[in-house]
Amino acid sequence: MALDLIVVLIYAAAMLVLGYYGMRKAKTHEEYLVAGRNLGPTLYMGTMAATVLGGASTVGTVRLGYVHGISGFWLCAALGCGIIALNLFLAKPLLKLKIFTVTQVLEKRYNPMARQASAVIMLAYALMIGVTSILAIGTVLEVLFGLPFWVSVLLGGGVVVVYSTIGGMWSLTLTDIVQFVIKTVGLMFVLLPICLYRVGGWDELVSKLPASDFNFTSIGWETIVTYFMIYFFGILIGQDIWQRVFTAKTDKVAKYAGTFAGFYCILYGLTCALIGMAAHVLIPDLGNVNNAFAAIVKVSLPDGIRGLVIAAALAAMMSTASAGLLAASTVLTEDLLPKLRGGKQSSLKINRLFTLLTGFVVLAIALVVNDVISALTLAYNLLVGGMLVPLIGAIYWKRATTAGAISSMSLGFITALVFMFKDGLDANTPIYYSLGVGLISFIVVSLLDRRPATLANAA
Repeated sequence: MALDLIVVLIYAAAMLVLGYYGMRKAKTHEEYLVAGRNLGPTLYMGTMAATVLGGASTVGTVRLGYVHGISGFWLCAALGCGIIALNLFLAKPLLKLKIFTVTQVLEKRYNPMARQASAVIMLAYALMIGVTSILAIGTVLEVLFGLPFWVSVLLGGGVVVVYSTIGGMWSLTLTDIVQFVIKTVGLMFVLLPICLYRVGGWDELVSKLPASDFNFTSIGWETIVTYFMIYFFGILIGQDIWQRVFTAKTDKVAKYAGTFAGFYCILYGLTCALIGMAAHVLIPDLGNVNNAFAAIVKVSLPDGIRGLVIAAALAAMMSTASAGLLAASTVLTEDLLPKLRGGKQSSLKINRLFTLLTGFVVLAIALVVNDVISALTLAYNLLVGGMLVPLIGAIYWKRATTAGAISSMSLGFITALVFMFKDGLDANTPIYYSLGVGLISFIVVSLLDRRPATLANAA
Protein backbone atom coordinates (compact mmCIF):
# COMPACT_ATOMS: atom_id res chain seq x y z
CA MET A 1 0.00 0.00 0.00
CA ALA A 2 2.96 2.32 0.57
CA LEU A 3 3.82 2.07 -3.13
CA ASP A 4 0.25 2.97 -4.03
CA LEU A 5 0.44 6.05 -1.82
CA ILE A 6 3.65 7.13 -3.53
CA VAL A 7 2.00 6.80 -6.96
CA VAL A 8 -0.98 8.88 -5.83
CA LEU A 9 1.28 11.54 -4.30
CA ILE A 10 3.25 11.77 -7.55
CA TYR A 11 -0.02 12.20 -9.43
CA ALA A 12 -1.20 14.94 -7.04
CA ALA A 13 2.14 16.74 -7.37
CA ALA A 14 1.89 16.54 -11.17
CA MET A 15 -1.57 18.18 -11.05
CA LEU A 16 -0.15 21.05 -9.01
CA VAL A 17 2.75 21.48 -11.44
CA LEU A 18 0.32 21.60 -14.37
CA GLY A 19 -1.77 24.07 -12.42
CA TYR A 20 1.27 26.32 -12.05
CA TYR A 21 2.00 26.05 -15.76
CA GLY A 22 -1.62 26.97 -16.45
CA MET A 23 -1.21 30.03 -14.23
CA ARG A 24 1.62 31.22 -16.48
CA LYS A 25 -0.65 30.92 -19.54
CA ALA A 26 -3.70 32.54 -17.94
CA LYS A 27 -2.64 36.19 -18.10
CA THR A 28 -6.00 37.73 -18.97
CA HIS A 29 -9.58 37.52 -17.79
CA GLU A 30 -10.60 35.61 -20.95
CA GLU A 31 -7.68 33.19 -20.74
CA TYR A 32 -8.54 32.43 -17.12
CA LEU A 33 -12.24 31.74 -17.76
CA VAL A 34 -12.27 30.14 -21.25
CA ALA A 35 -8.59 29.45 -22.14
CA GLY A 36 -8.57 32.35 -24.58
CA ARG A 37 -11.18 30.54 -26.76
CA ASN A 38 -8.26 28.80 -28.44
CA LEU A 39 -8.42 25.02 -27.88
CA GLY A 40 -7.78 22.63 -30.76
CA PRO A 41 -9.44 19.21 -31.23
CA THR A 42 -7.21 17.12 -28.94
CA LEU A 43 -7.36 19.44 -25.94
CA TYR A 44 -11.04 20.15 -26.49
CA MET A 45 -12.00 16.49 -26.71
CA GLY A 46 -9.99 15.59 -23.62
CA THR A 47 -11.29 18.41 -21.47
CA MET A 48 -14.90 17.87 -22.58
CA ALA A 49 -14.85 14.15 -21.76
CA ALA A 50 -12.93 14.68 -18.52
CA THR A 51 -15.41 17.32 -17.35
CA VAL A 52 -18.46 15.09 -17.77
CA LEU A 53 -16.97 11.89 -16.36
CA GLY A 54 -16.39 12.52 -12.69
CA GLY A 55 -17.07 10.92 -9.34
CA ALA A 56 -20.70 9.98 -9.94
CA SER A 57 -19.89 8.64 -13.41
CA THR A 58 -17.08 6.48 -12.07
CA VAL A 59 -17.92 5.48 -8.50
CA GLY A 60 -21.64 5.79 -9.15
CA THR A 61 -21.71 3.73 -12.35
CA VAL A 62 -19.61 0.97 -10.76
CA ARG A 63 -22.19 0.93 -7.98
CA LEU A 64 -25.03 0.76 -10.50
CA GLY A 65 -23.24 -2.07 -12.31
CA TYR A 66 -22.86 -3.91 -9.01
CA VAL A 67 -26.60 -3.60 -8.27
CA HIS A 68 -28.25 -3.61 -11.73
CA GLY A 69 -25.68 -5.13 -14.08
CA ILE A 70 -24.88 -3.80 -17.55
CA SER A 71 -27.90 -1.47 -17.50
CA GLY A 72 -26.04 0.67 -14.99
CA PHE A 73 -24.31 2.27 -17.98
CA TRP A 74 -27.37 4.43 -18.74
CA LEU A 75 -26.24 7.24 -16.46
CA CYS A 76 -23.08 7.76 -18.55
CA ALA A 77 -25.04 7.10 -21.75
CA ALA A 78 -27.41 9.96 -20.96
CA LEU A 79 -24.45 12.24 -20.29
CA GLY A 80 -22.70 11.15 -23.49
CA CYS A 81 -25.80 11.68 -25.64
CA GLY A 82 -26.15 15.14 -24.12
CA ILE A 83 -22.56 15.96 -25.08
CA ILE A 84 -23.15 14.78 -28.65
CA ALA A 85 -26.34 16.83 -29.02
CA LEU A 86 -24.75 19.93 -27.50
CA ASN A 87 -21.74 19.90 -29.80
CA LEU A 88 -23.67 18.99 -32.95
CA PHE A 89 -26.54 21.44 -32.61
CA LEU A 90 -25.78 24.19 -30.08
CA ALA A 91 -22.01 24.74 -30.11
CA LYS A 92 -21.93 26.79 -33.33
CA PRO A 93 -24.48 29.44 -32.27
CA LEU A 94 -23.03 29.55 -28.75
CA LEU A 95 -19.51 30.26 -30.00
CA LYS A 96 -20.80 33.22 -32.01
CA LEU A 97 -22.10 34.91 -28.86
CA LYS A 98 -18.63 35.32 -27.26
CA ILE A 99 -20.08 35.03 -23.77
CA PHE A 100 -18.89 33.42 -20.53
CA THR A 101 -22.05 32.06 -18.84
CA VAL A 102 -25.34 30.35 -19.69
CA THR A 103 -27.25 33.09 -17.93
CA GLN A 104 -25.97 35.74 -20.34
CA VAL A 105 -28.17 34.11 -23.00
CA LEU A 106 -31.21 34.77 -20.82
CA GLU A 107 -30.21 38.40 -20.42
CA LYS A 108 -29.99 38.80 -24.21
CA ARG A 109 -33.47 37.29 -24.62
CA TYR A 110 -35.20 38.73 -21.56
CA ASN A 111 -33.49 41.31 -19.31
CA PRO A 112 -30.82 41.57 -16.58
CA MET A 113 -33.29 40.49 -13.89
CA ALA A 114 -33.71 37.10 -15.60
CA ARG A 115 -29.95 36.75 -15.67
CA GLN A 116 -29.67 37.37 -11.93
CA ALA A 117 -32.45 34.93 -11.07
CA SER A 118 -31.03 32.17 -13.24
CA ALA A 119 -27.53 32.80 -11.87
CA VAL A 120 -28.69 31.76 -8.39
CA ILE A 121 -29.94 28.42 -9.76
CA MET A 122 -26.79 27.90 -11.82
CA LEU A 123 -24.62 28.66 -8.80
CA ALA A 124 -26.41 26.02 -6.72
CA TYR A 125 -25.97 23.49 -9.54
CA ALA A 126 -22.28 24.23 -10.08
CA LEU A 127 -21.51 24.04 -6.37
CA MET A 128 -23.13 20.60 -6.11
CA ILE A 129 -21.25 19.35 -9.18
CA GLY A 130 -18.02 20.24 -7.37
CA VAL A 131 -19.26 18.65 -4.15
CA THR A 132 -20.22 15.42 -5.93
CA SER A 133 -16.73 14.67 -7.18
CA ILE A 134 -14.95 15.80 -4.04
CA LEU A 135 -17.22 13.42 -2.13
CA ALA A 136 -16.09 10.63 -4.44
CA ILE A 137 -12.44 11.58 -3.92
CA GLY A 138 -12.96 11.42 -0.16
CA THR A 139 -14.69 8.04 -0.35
CA VAL A 140 -11.90 6.44 -2.41
CA LEU A 141 -9.07 7.78 -0.24
CA GLU A 142 -10.92 6.80 2.94
CA VAL A 143 -11.50 3.18 1.88
CA LEU A 144 -8.15 2.54 0.25
CA PHE A 145 -5.80 4.33 2.63
CA GLY A 146 -7.78 4.17 5.87
CA LEU A 147 -7.81 7.95 6.27
CA PRO A 148 -10.61 9.71 8.15
CA PHE A 149 -13.23 10.94 5.68
CA TRP A 150 -12.73 14.61 6.53
CA VAL A 151 -8.98 14.31 6.00
CA SER A 152 -9.57 12.59 2.65
CA VAL A 153 -11.93 15.35 1.53
CA LEU A 154 -9.58 18.15 2.55
CA LEU A 155 -6.49 16.55 1.03
CA GLY A 156 -8.01 15.49 -2.29
CA GLY A 157 -10.29 18.49 -2.61
CA GLY A 158 -7.51 20.83 -1.54
CA VAL A 159 -5.38 19.85 -4.54
CA VAL A 160 -8.34 20.64 -6.83
CA VAL A 161 -8.93 24.02 -5.20
CA VAL A 162 -5.28 25.01 -5.50
CA TYR A 163 -4.71 24.20 -9.18
CA SER A 164 -8.14 25.54 -10.18
CA THR A 165 -7.53 28.81 -8.37
CA ILE A 166 -4.10 29.62 -9.72
CA GLY A 167 -4.61 28.85 -13.41
CA GLY A 168 -8.34 28.79 -14.12
CA MET A 169 -9.41 27.20 -17.39
CA TRP A 170 -5.85 26.76 -18.65
CA SER A 171 -4.96 24.76 -15.54
CA LEU A 172 -8.16 22.75 -15.92
CA THR A 173 -7.45 22.04 -19.59
CA LEU A 174 -3.89 20.87 -19.01
CA THR A 175 -4.83 18.71 -16.03
CA ASP A 176 -7.92 17.40 -17.84
CA ILE A 177 -5.97 16.05 -20.80
CA VAL A 178 -3.56 14.21 -18.48
CA GLN A 179 -6.48 12.96 -16.40
CA PHE A 180 -8.26 11.78 -19.55
CA VAL A 181 -5.26 9.65 -20.54
CA ILE A 182 -4.74 8.27 -17.02
CA LYS A 183 -8.33 7.23 -16.48
CA THR A 184 -8.60 5.69 -19.95
CA VAL A 185 -5.52 3.56 -19.33
CA GLY A 186 -6.28 2.85 -15.68
CA LEU A 187 -9.91 1.83 -16.01
CA MET A 188 -10.32 0.52 -19.56
CA PHE A 189 -6.95 -1.15 -20.09
CA VAL A 190 -5.92 -2.12 -16.55
CA LEU A 191 -8.80 -2.49 -14.06
CA LEU A 192 -11.43 -4.01 -16.37
CA PRO A 193 -9.17 -6.69 -17.91
CA ILE A 194 -7.77 -7.65 -14.49
CA CYS A 195 -11.27 -7.84 -12.98
CA LEU A 196 -12.42 -10.12 -15.80
CA TYR A 197 -9.29 -12.24 -15.33
CA ARG A 198 -9.97 -12.56 -11.59
CA VAL A 199 -13.53 -13.64 -12.29
CA GLY A 200 -12.28 -16.29 -14.72
CA GLY A 201 -13.13 -14.65 -18.02
CA TRP A 202 -16.30 -13.51 -19.74
CA ASP A 203 -17.94 -16.95 -19.73
CA GLU A 204 -17.49 -17.24 -15.97
CA LEU A 205 -18.93 -13.75 -15.46
CA VAL A 206 -22.00 -14.79 -17.46
CA SER A 207 -22.40 -18.04 -15.56
CA LYS A 208 -22.06 -16.47 -12.09
CA LEU A 209 -24.51 -13.61 -12.57
CA PRO A 210 -28.24 -13.77 -13.26
CA ALA A 211 -29.34 -13.26 -16.86
CA SER A 212 -31.05 -10.01 -15.88
CA ASP A 213 -27.62 -8.47 -15.24
CA PHE A 214 -26.96 -8.64 -18.98
CA ASN A 215 -30.26 -7.03 -19.91
CA PHE A 216 -29.71 -3.40 -20.97
CA THR A 217 -33.09 -2.37 -19.59
CA SER A 218 -33.14 -4.24 -16.28
CA ILE A 219 -32.62 -0.98 -14.37
CA GLY A 220 -36.15 -0.07 -15.51
CA TRP A 221 -37.52 2.13 -18.29
CA GLU A 222 -38.71 4.70 -15.76
CA THR A 223 -35.18 5.10 -14.45
CA ILE A 224 -33.71 5.26 -17.97
CA VAL A 225 -36.17 7.97 -19.02
CA THR A 226 -35.49 9.88 -15.81
CA TYR A 227 -31.74 9.73 -16.41
CA PHE A 228 -32.28 11.31 -19.81
CA MET A 229 -34.66 13.92 -18.41
CA ILE A 230 -32.13 14.90 -15.77
CA TYR A 231 -28.68 14.31 -17.26
CA PHE A 232 -29.23 14.69 -21.03
CA PHE A 233 -31.04 18.01 -20.65
CA GLY A 234 -28.76 19.01 -17.78
CA ILE A 235 -25.73 18.68 -20.06
CA LEU A 236 -27.42 20.92 -22.63
CA ILE A 237 -27.71 23.82 -20.17
CA GLY A 238 -24.97 23.28 -17.57
CA GLN A 239 -22.50 26.11 -16.98
CA ASP A 240 -19.56 23.73 -16.49
CA ILE A 241 -20.22 22.20 -19.93
CA TRP A 242 -21.00 25.43 -21.78
CA GLN A 243 -17.81 26.92 -20.38
CA ARG A 244 -15.90 24.11 -22.10
CA VAL A 245 -17.74 24.80 -25.37
CA PHE A 246 -16.58 28.43 -25.15
CA THR A 247 -12.95 27.25 -25.21
CA ALA A 248 -13.15 25.77 -28.74
CA LYS A 249 -11.10 27.54 -31.41
CA THR A 250 -13.76 26.93 -34.09
CA ASP A 251 -17.23 25.44 -34.35
CA LYS A 252 -15.76 22.51 -36.32
CA VAL A 253 -13.47 21.68 -33.39
CA ALA A 254 -16.51 21.59 -31.13
CA LYS A 255 -18.61 19.57 -33.57
CA TYR A 256 -16.17 16.74 -34.26
CA ALA A 257 -14.04 16.59 -31.11
CA GLY A 258 -17.10 17.10 -28.91
CA THR A 259 -19.02 14.30 -30.65
CA PHE A 260 -16.06 11.95 -30.13
CA ALA A 261 -16.06 12.90 -26.43
CA GLY A 262 -19.75 11.97 -26.22
CA PHE A 263 -19.21 8.49 -27.66
CA TYR A 264 -16.26 8.05 -25.30
CA CYS A 265 -18.60 8.78 -22.36
CA ILE A 266 -20.92 5.96 -23.44
CA LEU A 267 -18.00 3.52 -23.73
CA TYR A 268 -16.75 4.66 -20.31
CA GLY A 269 -20.16 3.86 -18.83
CA LEU A 270 -20.07 0.33 -20.23
CA THR A 271 -16.58 -0.13 -18.77
CA CYS A 272 -17.59 0.99 -15.29
CA ALA A 273 -20.79 -1.10 -15.32
CA LEU A 274 -18.77 -4.21 -16.23
CA ILE A 275 -16.30 -3.46 -13.42
CA GLY A 276 -19.27 -3.28 -11.04
CA MET A 277 -20.57 -6.63 -12.31
CA ALA A 278 -17.18 -8.23 -11.75
CA ALA A 279 -17.12 -6.72 -8.27
CA HIS A 280 -20.46 -8.38 -7.53
CA VAL A 281 -18.93 -11.76 -8.38
CA LEU A 282 -15.69 -11.21 -6.46
CA ILE A 283 -17.26 -9.43 -3.45
CA PRO A 284 -20.86 -10.70 -3.34
CA ASP A 285 -21.60 -9.59 0.25
CA LEU A 286 -20.35 -6.01 0.14
CA GLY A 287 -21.82 -4.15 3.10
CA ASN A 288 -22.01 -0.72 1.46
CA VAL A 289 -22.53 -0.79 -2.30
CA ASN A 290 -21.36 2.83 -2.50
CA ASN A 291 -17.87 1.46 -1.84
CA ALA A 292 -17.98 -1.07 -4.71
CA PHE A 293 -15.34 0.75 -6.75
CA ALA A 294 -12.86 1.19 -3.91
CA ALA A 295 -13.44 -2.38 -2.73
CA ILE A 296 -12.80 -3.99 -6.12
CA VAL A 297 -9.63 -1.95 -6.56
CA LYS A 298 -8.44 -2.97 -3.12
CA VAL A 299 -8.98 -6.73 -3.53
CA SER A 300 -8.14 -7.29 -7.18
CA LEU A 301 -4.99 -5.28 -7.90
CA PRO A 302 -1.37 -5.65 -6.75
CA ASP A 303 0.62 -2.80 -5.17
CA GLY A 304 1.75 -0.17 -7.63
CA ILE A 305 -0.86 -1.12 -10.23
CA ARG A 306 -3.47 -0.33 -7.59
CA GLY A 307 -1.92 3.11 -7.24
CA LEU A 308 -2.25 3.71 -10.98
CA VAL A 309 -5.95 2.83 -10.91
CA ILE A 310 -6.52 4.98 -7.83
CA ALA A 311 -4.87 7.83 -9.73
CA ALA A 312 -7.17 7.07 -12.67
CA ALA A 313 -10.23 7.33 -10.43
CA LEU A 314 -8.94 10.52 -8.84
CA ALA A 315 -8.34 11.89 -12.33
CA ALA A 316 -12.00 11.38 -13.23
CA MET A 317 -13.16 12.96 -10.01
CA MET A 318 -10.78 15.91 -9.99
CA SER A 319 -11.63 16.92 -13.55
CA THR A 320 -15.33 17.26 -12.75
CA ALA A 321 -14.70 18.82 -9.33
CA SER A 322 -12.54 21.53 -10.89
CA ALA A 323 -15.12 22.14 -13.63
CA GLY A 324 -17.88 22.67 -11.07
CA LEU A 325 -15.64 24.89 -8.98
CA LEU A 326 -14.66 27.17 -11.87
CA ALA A 327 -18.25 27.24 -13.16
CA ALA A 328 -19.52 28.38 -9.76
CA SER A 329 -16.90 31.10 -9.41
CA THR A 330 -17.55 32.26 -12.99
CA VAL A 331 -21.27 32.65 -12.28
CA LEU A 332 -20.39 34.63 -9.17
CA THR A 333 -17.90 36.96 -10.84
CA GLU A 334 -19.69 37.42 -14.18
CA ASP A 335 -23.37 37.35 -13.21
CA LEU A 336 -23.82 38.22 -9.53
CA LEU A 337 -20.83 40.25 -8.38
CA PRO A 338 -21.12 43.02 -11.04
CA LYS A 339 -24.63 43.75 -9.74
CA LEU A 340 -23.24 44.32 -6.26
CA ARG A 341 -20.35 46.41 -7.60
CA GLY A 342 -22.51 48.79 -9.62
CA GLY A 343 -21.90 47.09 -12.95
CA LYS A 344 -18.10 46.98 -12.60
CA GLN A 345 -16.73 43.92 -14.36
CA SER A 346 -14.42 41.38 -12.74
CA SER A 347 -10.66 41.19 -13.17
CA LEU A 348 -8.18 38.34 -13.17
CA LYS A 349 -7.41 39.04 -9.50
CA ILE A 350 -11.12 38.93 -8.60
CA ASN A 351 -11.56 35.69 -10.58
CA ARG A 352 -8.80 33.98 -8.62
CA LEU A 353 -10.06 35.25 -5.26
CA PHE A 354 -13.60 34.01 -5.82
CA THR A 355 -12.43 30.66 -7.18
CA LEU A 356 -10.55 30.18 -3.92
CA LEU A 357 -13.52 31.25 -1.79
CA THR A 358 -15.85 29.02 -3.78
CA GLY A 359 -13.44 26.15 -3.21
CA PHE A 360 -13.72 26.61 0.54
CA VAL A 361 -17.52 26.49 0.29
CA VAL A 362 -17.45 23.31 -1.82
CA LEU A 363 -15.14 21.59 0.67
CA ALA A 364 -17.40 22.59 3.57
CA ILE A 365 -20.51 21.18 1.86
CA ALA A 366 -18.66 17.96 0.96
CA LEU A 367 -17.98 17.35 4.64
CA VAL A 368 -21.70 17.09 5.43
CA VAL A 369 -23.04 15.20 2.36
CA ASN A 370 -22.33 11.50 1.84
CA ASP A 371 -23.88 10.06 -1.37
CA VAL A 372 -22.33 10.90 -4.76
CA ILE A 373 -25.29 9.97 -6.98
CA SER A 374 -27.74 11.73 -4.67
CA ALA A 375 -25.58 14.85 -4.75
CA LEU A 376 -25.40 14.70 -8.56
CA THR A 377 -29.16 14.17 -8.80
CA LEU A 378 -29.73 17.16 -6.51
CA ALA A 379 -27.59 19.33 -8.77
CA TYR A 380 -29.30 18.31 -12.00
CA ASN A 381 -32.83 18.40 -10.54
CA LEU A 382 -32.30 22.03 -9.53
CA LEU A 383 -30.74 22.93 -12.87
CA VAL A 384 -33.20 21.22 -15.21
CA GLY A 385 -36.27 21.91 -13.08
CA GLY A 386 -35.41 25.58 -12.78
CA MET A 387 -33.84 26.51 -16.11
CA LEU A 388 -34.71 24.15 -18.95
CA VAL A 389 -38.14 25.63 -19.75
CA PRO A 390 -37.15 29.34 -19.82
CA LEU A 391 -34.01 28.57 -21.83
CA ILE A 392 -35.90 26.62 -24.48
CA GLY A 393 -38.58 29.29 -24.46
CA ALA A 394 -35.94 31.96 -25.00
CA ILE A 395 -34.90 30.24 -28.21
CA TYR A 396 -38.16 29.00 -29.66
CA TRP A 397 -41.12 31.10 -28.32
CA LYS A 398 -41.39 34.74 -29.35
CA ARG A 399 -44.24 35.37 -26.88
CA ALA A 400 -42.06 34.51 -23.89
CA THR A 401 -41.63 37.30 -21.35
CA THR A 402 -39.25 38.12 -18.53
CA ALA A 403 -42.02 37.68 -15.96
CA GLY A 404 -42.83 34.25 -17.38
CA ALA A 405 -39.17 33.22 -17.32
CA ILE A 406 -38.61 34.34 -13.73
CA SER A 407 -41.82 32.69 -12.48
CA SER A 408 -40.85 29.45 -14.25
CA MET A 409 -37.34 29.49 -12.77
CA SER A 410 -38.56 30.27 -9.26
CA LEU A 411 -41.48 27.83 -9.14
CA GLY A 412 -39.56 25.05 -10.93
CA PHE A 413 -36.63 25.42 -8.53
CA ILE A 414 -38.88 25.45 -5.45
CA THR A 415 -40.94 22.50 -6.71
CA ALA A 416 -37.77 20.43 -7.24
CA LEU A 417 -36.64 21.22 -3.68
CA VAL A 418 -40.05 20.38 -2.19
CA PHE A 419 -40.35 16.99 -3.88
CA MET A 420 -36.72 16.06 -3.17
CA PHE A 421 -37.44 16.76 0.49
CA LYS A 422 -40.82 14.96 0.37
CA ASP A 423 -39.96 11.89 -1.75
CA GLY A 424 -36.18 11.68 -1.45
CA LEU A 425 -33.28 12.49 -3.77
CA ASP A 426 -33.61 9.23 -5.70
CA ALA A 427 -37.28 9.76 -6.55
CA ASN A 428 -38.47 10.56 -10.07
CA THR A 429 -41.13 13.03 -8.94
CA PRO A 430 -38.88 16.10 -8.42
CA ILE A 431 -37.85 16.41 -12.07
CA TYR A 432 -41.30 15.69 -13.53
CA TYR A 433 -43.26 17.97 -11.21
CA SER A 434 -40.72 20.79 -11.41
CA LEU A 435 -40.76 20.69 -15.22
CA GLY A 436 -44.57 20.58 -15.24
CA VAL A 437 -44.95 23.49 -12.84
CA GLY A 438 -42.22 25.44 -14.64
CA LEU A 439 -43.84 24.93 -18.05
CA ILE A 440 -47.35 25.89 -16.92
CA SER A 441 -46.20 29.00 -15.06
CA PHE A 442 -43.99 30.04 -17.99
CA ILE A 443 -46.85 29.85 -20.49
CA VAL A 444 -49.56 31.34 -18.26
CA VAL A 445 -47.52 34.27 -16.94
CA SER A 446 -46.07 35.04 -20.36
CA LEU A 447 -49.53 35.12 -21.92
CA LEU A 448 -50.86 37.37 -19.14
CA ASP A 449 -47.89 39.71 -19.42
CA ARG A 450 -48.46 42.37 -22.07
CA ARG A 451 -44.77 43.16 -22.54
CA PRO A 452 -43.21 40.21 -24.39
CA ALA A 453 -39.44 40.00 -24.56
CA THR A 454 -38.03 40.61 -28.03
CA LEU A 455 -35.23 38.95 -29.89
CA ALA A 456 -33.66 42.27 -30.80
CA ASN A 457 -31.08 42.13 -28.07
CA ALA A 458 -30.03 38.60 -29.07
CA ALA A 459 -29.10 39.62 -32.60
